[in-house]
Formats: sequence, structure tokens, C-alpha cells
Amino acid sequence: MELGLKAGQVIQEFYWDDDVDESFRARIEEATGVELVDEDYADVCDGTLIWWRDDDGDADDLADLLVDARANLDDGSGIIWVMIPSMGSVGYVEHNVVEEAAQTAGLAATTAAALSRKWTGVRLTARGPRR
Repeated sequence: MELGLKAGQVIQEFYWDDDVDESFRARIEEATGVELVDEDYADVCDGTLIWWRDDDGDADDLADLLVDARANLDDGSGIIWVMIPSMGSVGYVEHNVVEEAAQTAGLAATTAAALSRKWTGVRLTARGPRR
């Protein structure tokens, strides 16, 4: 699965916990050559990785997080991956929850893919300022 990442990009990560897929995180760091930065990172970034579980909140909570994450993206555009537990896993989230939150936040869901054994990634894109 192509993650859409390039060397040198800074990726900000939200809601990391001990249940995340460390090998997926390593793939991102290998693709960019840069360590992931956490939610306290105070500069612009090129992309976002969000680990979202059912007990993290509802679609409105995720939409609020997406708005905040989008504000951190360089020029307001970039790639956002929302990682949700795979069907049947603890914390499973329906894809439509992510899609609803994305739409509320002004984003578009472009891809959903099983990126690891226990996590499914939903790729969201933001559009930059209109020219």
C-alpha cells in the first residue's frame, strides 16, 4: 500500500497508545526518514497519523480532532491517515464514522485499506487554499 509519503516529510501522530502497530509506524519513519512527532509538536507538519478507537469518542469528537490536525498541516493541505481497529477487534469503529467526521471537518476520504493485521487506515485529504 502506497502511503503517499516522501523523504523529509514531518508526520504528526495523535492518540498513540500501547495498542498501536509499531511496524506501521516504522514504515512511516522509514519512508520519510524522520521520526514521528507527537500531538504537542508546535510547528507545521506535512501529514498526520491518528489512531482512533471507539472509546476515544464519537464522530463529532473525531471531527474536532481533524480540524485541529488540519490546522497544523503546511498550508492547510496534506495527507491524514486515520487508523481504526479492524473489524472484530477491540475498539472497532465503523468506516462511516470516519467519513462523517471527515466531511464535517471539510476533508475527503479517498482510500480505506487494511494496513496492518489489527488496523485499517482511512486516508483523508485536505485541499489547500483556492487560487
